[in-house]
Amino acid sequence: MKGTVLYDIKDGIAVLTVDNPPVNPLSDGVRAGLYDCLVRAEEDSSVIGVVLTGKGRAFIGGADISEFGGNGEGITLNEVFNKLESCSKPVVAAINGFALGGGLETALCCNYRIVAKNAFVGLPEVNLGLLPGGGGTQRLPRLTGPGEALKMMLTGAHVPAKKALNIGIVDEISENVVEDSISFIKEKVESTENHPKVRDMNEKVIEARGNEKVLLEAQAMAAKGRKGQFAPGQIIKCVESAINLDDFDEGLKKEGEYFLECLLHPQREAMIHIFFGERAASKIADVPKDTKTKDIKKAGIIGSGTMGGGIAMCFANAGIPVHIIDQDEDNLKRGISVIEKNYDFMVGRGKLTAEQKDMVFGLVTSSLNYKDLADCDIVIEAVYENLELKHEIFKSLDEHVKDDAILASNTSGLDIDSIASVTKRPELVVGTHFFSPANIMRLLEVVRGEQTSNETLATIMAIGKKLKKAAVVSLNAPGFIGNRMLFRYTAQANMLLLEGALPHQVDQALESFGLNMGPFRMMDLVGLDLGWRARKLGGKESPLHAKIGDELCEQNRFGQKSAAGYYNYSEGSRAPNPAPENEATYEKISSENGFTRRDISDEEIVDRCILALINEGADILSEGVAQRAADIDVVYINGYGFPIWRGGPMHHANAMGLDVVIEKLEKYKEITGNDAYQPSEMLINLAKNGQKLAEAPQKDRRKDKLGFEMSSVANNF
Repeated sequence: MKGTVLYDIKDGIAVLTVDNPPVNPLSDGVRAGLYDCLVRAEEDSSVIGVVLTGKGRAFIGGADISEFGGNGEGITLNEVFNKLESCSKPVVAAINGFALGGGLETALCCNYRIVAKNAFVGLPEVNLGLLPGGGGTQRLPRLTGPGEALKMMLTGAHVPAKKALNIGIVDEISENVVEDSISFIKEKVESTENHPKVRDMNEKVIEARGNEKVLLEAQAMAAKGRKGQFAPGQIIKCVESAINLDDFDEGLKKEGEYFLECLLHPQREAMIHIFFGERAASKIADVPKDTKTKDIKKAGIIGSGTMGGGIAMCFANAGIPVHIIDQDEDNLKRGISVIEKNYDFMVGRGKLTAEQKDMVFGLVTSSLNYKDLADCDIVIEAVYENLELKHEIFKSLDEHVKDDAILASNTSGLDIDSIASVTKRPELVVGTHFFSPANIMRLLEVVRGEQTSNETLATIMAIGKKLKKAAVVSLNAPGFIGNRMLFRYTAQANMLLLEGALPHQVDQALESFGLNMGPFRMMDLVGLDLGWRARKLGGKESPLHAKIGDELCEQNRFGQKSAAGYYNYSEGSRAPNPAPENEATYEKISSENGFTRRDISDEEIVDRCILALINEGADILSEGVAQRAADIDVVYINGYGFPIWRGGPMHHANAMGLDVVIEKLEKYKEITGNDAYQPSEMLINLAKNGQKLAEAPQKDRRKDKLGFEMSSVANNF
């Protein structure tokens, strides 16, 4: 059995300590231990009360996710909760650290709750496609009121101690939580025989009866923040039961029914796949776990633009001093001003106090001189995508920063080995592809060059964790993981436009599938002119898929920046409006290139765009550019708006069935003649063997990765 519960008597109080490192989940051993210890405390006449706490940094971190979907063994969670709630002696939860999911539900079964000042609580089950299934949907609304409870459960937010006290979850905040809990329970035993049970606190749920506003606001919140997800609707139903049912146990029964529906829903599997995928991504197969990492005490940033400023905020937010260099004083002043405005905005939204803002912003310094980077442990270059410019910067950095400093390039697709070659320290050079806005977006692609050392790689992955990023390793290849797949996806969207679809139709179909933003809205946001200008400068002809977009650029329709692209935009608004004037251009370019425009179904749109992602992802996997299929899913969910409840493109392929994927690819290869639909050899082989993408061959049995000169993708970034 996994985990245990320690039993001790202090001054007539039984102190139960959950010991199941690192986060004290409610594994089978913990459940059995809690039950047995409660029985022991009840049977001991010298014990007048019980204090329940956790060992280490957690109270109870929640249910054991590895047991989800299994049968479980021994004492059930419900048996533990019933024993806690019915204990003949008063119980106080001494919340020493975080209490999440089943951890908070455990505390809600106790008579009282005292929380350490730095602890936090929450019910984040929605992030795994689930709902709180241990009575959380019934007990929490009775303490906080249904509105606050719904906000917590639908967002999965972590609630700090002070707020937990203000909204009624806990009774006190403490500096010495166990000792104070012992004193607290002794005072309660002396002063009363009636110890409260959350299940009996009906006042706040009864007040909400007949108030449709509470549930309507929750539905609106779910529609906005949890688009397409199943669990939020079930959570709302549970709280509705808590409001309207007089019998608490009937509410629990409803919660159990709705929890089971979530448990059996495919979204649960998809979201837990990503949960474990993000944790697996940090493990690099050929880098030993005990690899030494550098202590990063100060960071440097080259470039004060949008990316440079955002990356600087990431380090400052993590408590790491950061120095920004720019060649232009006006640009630098503007960049620092933007950073300060971002922090001021956070203060205005209540995400930071003024004092916290001053402390964090105080970690950001700036100058115009490379010499000021001399004491930095890592320097990240964040200028625009020009290889020659990056070469010059890295040559300068090599001369001005200390010899053991890591040099990183924030590039979305340029050759890291080429950049490393101009330095005296190629083993300390790595790619760090942050996503814009860097201070908000979770994805960090870590690009491993041919000579990047294990120590460098391990250090960057550790930094990624400290910056609260979902870090994924990619080999050095054109477009890395994300942008290489994006190229195939947008190319097929553009081909659909050539063949007869319209931008709004493509966008609506893919947004209905679950993507945050359709490809044409995205291209308008990024700017249609980026590739167009590069091709004009290089004297290159527009590739077939880019011909319509390049023609729009010739008409000065660059996207949102010019208030006109595939859509039209009103002044001061990013909302896309139809652009019927473009349809003549679509007809013209289609005709010139031998296409007879036709009606295209939403099904075909989704199939072709998503299949292009899957097929390219399979090639990326087969070349070893990505370590594992789940890494690709983590990239596409955290960087490109793929719906988390579908588990990413590779998980989605598994859910479809690889034989079905191949059948559809072959169908569209025949219809279009496009090589993008030639099924990947890896897909064919896995399907033949009845395997899934997680069972792809190990790196040494994969084919060679694309080089920068070999790839047809290379010139499209």
